[in-house]
Amino acid sequence: MEHHQHVPHWSSPDSVRRPLVGRPPLVLRDRIEEMDRLRAAVQPGAGSGIYVLHGLGGCGKTAVAYVLFQHATTQVGRIGLWVNASDLASLRAGMLAVAADRGASDGELIGARSGLRPAADLVWHYLDHSEQPWLLVLDNADDPSVLGDGGWLRTSPSGVVIVTTRQSAARWWPGADLLHFGVLPRDDAAQVLHDLAPHAGPIEDAAEVADRLGRLPLALTLAGGFLAHQVIAPWTLSDYRNKLENAQSSAAIELIDQGAPRDGDDSRHLISRTWQLSLDSLDTRGLPEATPLLRLLTCLASDPLPVSILAGVEVGADLPARRVESALRGLLDHSLTELVPGDVRCLRTHGVLLDSVARATPPGQQEAFAQAGVRLLMALLPDAHELVVPRMDTTMLAPHCLALLRRTLDWEVSESAVASAAECTWRLVDLLDDMGDYASALASATEARALVQRRLAVDHQQVLRLRQRAGRAVYRLGQFEEAEVLNRQVLEDCERTLGPEALDTLTSCLALALPLWQLDRGAEALSLIRRAVAGRATLLGSLHPLTLLARTYILEVVSGQDFEAEARIGYELVSECREALGSKSFVTRTAELNQADLLRRAGRFDDALPLARKNVRSNEMHYGVEHPFALAARTQLSVILAEIGLYDEAIEHAELAAEGRSRTLGPSHPWTRNSWERLVQYRTSCESAQP
Repeated sequence: MEHHQHVPHWSSPDSVRRPLVGRPPLVLRDRIEEMDRLRAAVQPGAGSGIYVLHGLGGCGKTAVAYVLFQHATTQVGRIGLWVNASDLASLRAGMLAVAADRGASDGELIGARSGLRPAADLVWHYLDHSEQPWLLVLDNADDPSVLGDGGWLRTSPSGVVIVTTRQSAARWWPGADLLHFGVLPRDDAAQVLHDLAPHAGPIEDAAEVADRLGRLPLALTLAGGFLAHQVIAPWTLSDYRNKLENAQSSAAIELIDQGAPRDGDDSRHLISRTWQLSLDSLDTRGLPEATPLLRLLTCLASDPLPVSILAGVEVGADLPARRVESALRGLLDHSLTELVPGDVRCLRTHGVLLDSVARATPPGQQEAFAQAGVRLLMALLPDAHELVVPRMDTTMLAPHCLALLRRTLDWEVSESAVASAAECTWRLVDLLDDMGDYASALASATEARALVQRRLAVDHQQVLRLRQRAGRAVYRLGQFEEAEVLNRQVLEDCERTLGPEALDTLTSCLALALPLWQLDRGAEALSLIRRAVAGRATLLGSLHPLTLLARTYILEVVSGQDFEAEARIGYELVSECREALGSKSFVTRTAELNQADLLRRAGRFDDALPLARKNVRSNEMHYGVEHPFALAARTQLSVILAEIGLYDEAIEHAELAAEGRSRTLGPSHPWTRNSWERLVQYRTSCESAQP
């Protein structure tokens, strides 16, 4: 009987002499240093080597390989060989086609395909003995084990190997030269859009669209392709930007994907699907937790995120705390996120990636991830009622609080999840205010309020709190009349909705009192302060920090002839603050500041001066020399010095205060103008006092 050996069917690529790319770049933008290095590597007589181009999916690694391929084949005279290395079957078929191109016989190829001889050895034998120098591109090698298991990746004296991959871990590429690829610089990103759609608008508009797309080459290519191929009613770049900005994140991703070629369905060419390839690879490698971790990161922003925030994080059984470290390492290795150097160790994840993964998060899981995001931020954001001095790294959470709020509004989550996200922003605004960043506090409160009102009622507690913080920021920025109007409206709404004795209502009393005092309506202000003190004492106790803080306002606002009696009350308050909260507490320092001024008004300069000096040192030590509280303390010291005739020292402190307020509050702020006017007065008085 005749024996027939079964030979498996192997489909070979149509060509290994042509790059398998979806849309070749018209012009390669940026990448100058990388291209210089790669061009030098393929020059005649340059030697052999392996160059690994790694980075986030869609960052243009294949485009660089394509441009190098064209240069090597048309300018240098090398044979160009291109193989899809995304999976073992494609790699084997492509590499055996390379062997055939370099002279392997049909019998040798059949033996390799059937497993009768080592396939990789056959391929590299013919590559090593090629009469012509070559450039071999192994494209999309996102799973390095595919290359390593069969010995497919080697060096050769006859040619140069280029690998494109998302896998950044150096352990996978021993002996190779690694070239990292990220997003494009702004000008080059704008030029990519202008190259593809030159008639869609000026380069300035292209730059704004590029910023919105995170300057990711794939997103830029898709956007440019979309704009270039519209026929009936073409959009301008400005139209495209407006559509992106006004759409929910999921709709924005769909818009970007509309620029993909219609003649294929390669996931690598779609923003909505390209990241899933890396997540599938991680799942296959035993890291299924990488997917829920990345979905959790979608609740946050693309800005740097302190790594410490992930300590102890947990999202049910899918992401136990013990697996977060390995899941994060997997995301880093596959370029799905990156570490950012700096004083605070941070992660940074591309915004388009976050929106794309968020879009693919199943609705049934969105609530859990949103609540986990809330827990992450709440752990680092103290309650606004705790009066805690913020750590510098907590101020890095500002973009993440707003991003969480936006994500909860895009997803199918409960009203309580939205309210919790709003509370994160409320706490953030309070921290920004404590840091003296009043403009950011106002901007964050205003944006958050506009967002949450899409889901929460206008009289919801969190909406009222955001309005309250916005009113306080307006006051801090020196807009006293506007602050009175805003804070009076909030107080009325709190009284109606929460009740006259609610804690938030009492806070609104204090918020309204301050602009009234600045507008010379001290009696009305003092009445509101006393109401807040009495209410907080009933709710919280007389020695609670919030009660003590409200009492310090009385020292600042009180007026009349009996300053001696008020000064005695002030000493009692300072003593109680020191005993209950310690000398370093913000409340204690505020009590001392206001007591020093009360002593000045009572004419007790010998007591006021040392207390004022101490307060300057204390505030500068805790906040820095240009924090508004430190500048207020220095201003008060200058006033006391001037009133007792020590003009030289008064002028010194007044100059520092005026210059500091000009930088931090701005030259038009009323407190800044007052500082400069006071300085002029001191100089005039000093000149008059000269003999």
